[in-house]
Amino acid sequence: MSYSNILSQSSNGITTITINRPNKLNALNKSTIQELHEAFDEANNDSATKVIIITGSGEKAFVAGADISEFADFNVEEGGKLAAQGQALLFDFVEHLSTPVIAAVNGFALGGGLELAMACHFRVASDNAKMGLPEVSLGVIPGYGGTQRLPQLVGKGRAMEMVMTAGMIDANQALNYGLVNHVVPQEELLPLCEKIAGKIMRNSSIAIAEAIRAINANYEDGVNGFDVEIESFGNCFGTEDFTEGTTAFLEKRKANFPGA
Repeated sequence: MSYSNILSQSSNGITTITINRPNKLNALNKSTIQELHEAFDEANNDSATKVIIITGSGEKAFVAGADISEFADFNVEEGGKLAAQGQALLFDFVEHLSTPVIAAVNGFALGGGLELAMACHFRVASDNAKMGLPEVSLGVIPGYGGTQRLPQLVGKGRAMEMVMTAGMIDANQALNYGLVNHVVPQEELLPLCEKIAGKIMRNSSIAIAEAIRAINANYEDGVNGFDVEIESFGNCFGTEDFTEGTTAFLEKRKANFPGA
């Protein structure tokens, strides 16, 4: 599929999606959000893709925020609709994909950019990365899940401070907060993400999808995560991957998971 604002390429089980608006520091606008949805959906439905990596073009920014010019004149109804549609189309969509998604944060991840990174299953940052939710400095609040996911990742107090001050934290502070899993020099960012992806791909994609579902359930209102875990655990017993995994273990050989 051809895109105007992003690049998507697949190789050796990994689909790498790159937001490609360097002149706008990869800011998210409506068309980019739509293209990202389509690219993620395509990769998730591609049986050859086992891991998705999302990053930004250039060395300055992952995503420097939303394209403010698109909504500066919105009213209350239009603002609420913007947030609802964006969350459903991209941010919630990414969080609940069955294919693991790694955010390779290669610079500024601000506003909607940090919200996109937080919607991914985990994050790896370059040492020049800066992260923050500066929306209150514009008279608005994060609208793509930031007020919910940031406290889940860094704790309520730190999230309150980050949102209220509209400040940025650097990569090492993000690592200390638990917002990112690893920090490396920029030239090592994608190689490390690919190395982690390689480790993921050794395992059962079916079991990983069930694990994502069970972990996410802990953060859903009205859902008992333990019950979802029990159901997902049971589901694994009906898969070819379970048969192959247990047989390989008993036969003391490396498993060759069929992904079914």
